[in-house]
Amino acid sequence: MSASPSAFDRAYEELRARWPEFTEERDVATPYGPARVHVHGPADGTPLVLLPGGSATGLVWFANAPALGRRFRVHAVDLLGDAGRTERRGTPLKGADDLTAWLDAVLDGLGLTRTHLCGHSYGAWLAARYALHAPRRIDRLALLDPTQVFAGFRPGYLLRALPSVLRPNEARARSFLSWETAGRPLDETWQRLYALATTVPGRKLVVGGRPRIAGLRMPVLVLLAEHSRTHDAAKVADKARRALPQAEVTVLRGATHHSLPVAEPEKLNDHLIRFLG
Repeated sequence: MSASPSAFDRAYEELRARWPEFTEERDVATPYGPARVHVHGPADGTPLVLLPGGSATGLVWFANAPALGRRFRVHAVDLLGDAGRTERRGTPLKGADDLTAWLDAVLDGLGLTRTHLCGHSYGAWLAARYALHAPRRIDRLALLDPTQVFAGFRPGYLLRALPSVLRPNEARARSFLSWETAGRPLDETWQRLYALATTVPGRKLVVGGRPRIAGLRMPVLVLLAEHSRTHDAAKVADKARRALPQAEVTVLRGATHHSLPVAEPEKLNDHLIRFLG
């Protein structure tokens, strides 16, 4: 007899149902285990790969997929080592180089020789690393409030996050979200999924040093959340402009780190479509 679905599984399926009709679920074989990818948009659309922040799962782009899917073939990935439907088996996940090798295999399995790449938070860190690793595969790169790319975390943010890391439960994760987003309304289904994701056994988010960002040569968009508690958005914007003079750097007014990309998706979609289009 199969085990009954967990609270996380139920929340995952509930948010999956919010994606547009005709979204395809693909499990892409990699040496590290099968990767779950949510695919939406015209088959002949320009490919766009979306990498979420930690605990967010690839489903976090549910409010962006309808608009982006009119212009692009969207591929939203559940990250290796995080909660979701991507499985970790086979080659061990030991470090950041394994993540780029895994993403190589994901793109190969999807048949994407070139693609636009967009990441948020931890996903932006991975996107930046991958664009440096395989620049010929990336047409345009979008980094949404990236962490550990241009600057480190504020100590106060890490201290506030510590209880939900050391003793994860849904209530602590929700409290942390409420603090970081200053109580902004968040989609309840996604908020529940995020909070439950922090409690999933076996999560292993590998981390590494900051990427040598000055080596990026493709067009880059950096969107920073004005009220992000992870870092000082104005200071990070200044660092981004100095490191990447060719990049487009914008501070999103009113946004917080964890409210992206769920809150005010129209504003974010407009920036992405204009840049990627």
